[in-house]
Amino acid sequence: ILIIAAGTGEFEAGISKDGQTREHALLAYTLGVKQLIVAINKMDTTKWSEDRYQEIIKETSNFIKKVGYNPKHVPFVPISGFNGDNMIEASSNCPWYKGWEKETKSKATGKTLLEAIDAIDPPSRPTDKPLRLPLQDVYKIGGIGTVPVGRVETGIIKAGMVVTFAPAGVTTEVKSVEMHHEQLTEGVPGDNVGFNVKNVSVKEIRRGNVAGDSKNDPPKASESFNAQVIVLNHPGQVGAGYAPVLDCHTAHIACKFSELLEKIDRRTGKSVENSPKFIKSG
Repeated sequence: ILIIAAGTGEFEAGISKDGQTREHALLAYTLGVKQLIVAINKMDTTKWSEDRYQEIIKETSNFIKKVGYNPKHVPFVPISGFNGDNMIEASSNCPWYKGWEKETKSKATGKTLLEAIDAIDPPSRPTDKPLRLPLQDVYKIGGIGTVPVGRVETGIIKAGMVVTFAPAGVTTEVKSVEMHHEQLTEGVPGDNVGFNVKNVSVKEIRRGNVAGDSKNDPPKASESFNAQVIVLNHPGQVGAGYAPVLDCHTAHIACKFSELLEKIDRRTGKSVENSPKFIKSG
């Protein structure tokens, strides 16, 4: 949900070149978030001005289109978070507002932010893929033992399964799986679970490790990989030898750009230059 402030100056600052609204939309799209809701907040500060609302919708549609979203698939909802207008119940403060609509697999319409959330197409849960569970934390719980915690990204985790943690190279059996202090028969993608493992000390595994099924394509450490990178904001140029810190799932690790393979047009995905010497913001 992209929250936009309708206040004079606030909206303009958010969608300016270095504005946060623009950055958040680009980050969401780049990270694979394909369904968007735009909530135009603080409408009470504009005295529920229809002109201001239409101006914001026009500008926002243009910039989310540039990022990659189709505005026809996006509900726009005028709200006041402070007063609760159009959040859960339709507001009487904007008689000009006829409701939102979006055209995806089927056409959906509604008035409130809650209805727009309910109209999201549920994502498919990749239970058929090999287990990947990046660890967020590892706890030592008295009377139970070592309990790694994290979100199941793909596959299924259940008691009795033998799991391998990469890159630690530790293999062990899962004794039990819990979510919100309740035992689960299995954890599926999207579940934040804690699971108890046999004969592993807290020192052997840590945040950033990934758990997988030992018998089904377990995760392995990677020496190198090709990445598609967007330079949002960087003072100066980036070239081969640049050494940033990489955040990948829950891991936080230093890496190095060994070579730049090509420059790609962000909108078309087509290559515009092979083996560039440098890349810069934008």
